[in-house]
Amino acid sequence: MFKKKPQPQTPEPTADVVMYCTEWCPGCRSARAFLKEYEIEYVEVDISKDRAAAARVRGWADGNETTPTFNIRGTIVVDWDKRRVAQLLGLD
Repeated sequence: MFKKKPQPQTPEPTADVVMYCTEWCPGCRSARAFLKEYEIEYVEVDISKDRAAAARVRGWADGNETTPTFNIRGTIVVDWDKRRVAQLLGLD
């Protein structure tokens, strides 16, 4: 019997705002522009390159690799919900 080799777990970045994304995602581009406009510091994690992060997103997004997904001070926002992100960042 073969056992699957455990994948190394990449710890989640310690930042107030973490955006899980891909390079090609249109919502991610819009979210980047929004965060830049409001000078919000954030950490970006590309789930196409970090499969442990992709697994984290799948856990939050009902098995889907939905981008962007945000972790804002412990609150998860799946997909680009500008109003919700602004609210969590105190911009509304």
